[in-house]
Amino acid sequence: MTILIIIAVVAVCLIYAVSIYNRLVKLRNLVQEAWSSIDVMLKKRHDLIPNLVETVKGYATHERETLDSVIRARTQAVGADSLQAKEAAEKNLNQAMMNLFAVAEQYPDLKANANFQQLQGELTSIENDVEKSRRYYNGTVRENNTLVESFPSNIIANMYRFEKSPFFELENIAERQVPTVKF
Repeated sequence: MTILIIIAVVAVCLIYAVSIYNRLVKLRNLVQEAWSSIDVMLKKRHDLIPNLVETVKGYATHERETLDSVIRARTQAVGADSLQAKEAAEKNLNQAMMNLFAVAEQYPDLKANANFQQLQGELTSIENDVEKSRRYYNGTVRENNTLVESFPSNIIANMYRFEKSPFFELENIAERQVPTVKF
């Protein structure tokens, strides 16, 4: 009888450990999926920026430095390979884009250009999608990190080397909001 109780307790513990392991795997995959979603939105944004720069270039030929800084920032953002590098590159790209829109303010014909308005609308839409993706990613990271750090799941997490995931954050509070551009 005692052996049956011991076997039952061991079986329950084993089932619990397997369920924790499976939940950790699921959350790790959700974090990766969420990051992939952010990456897709950022790629769409990066693909749109050259079109926007070319449109502005036709109107603002003497603003070469601003246009070059946008292209450099985009190139850095596309080439960033880690979460921290992506955060820094996206920060620089956001600043360069704000400068580009400030230049566009000086050209009434550009502001009235249908192509520019369409590109600007698409960029705003993509910015909103990036923000939603970041929110989903950070929520998934929060769940993952809670499970990795909580007892008793932290025992299983440490045994199988599950790690906390980094949040995708912007350092400057002002940069946490989508920039508003008025034409």
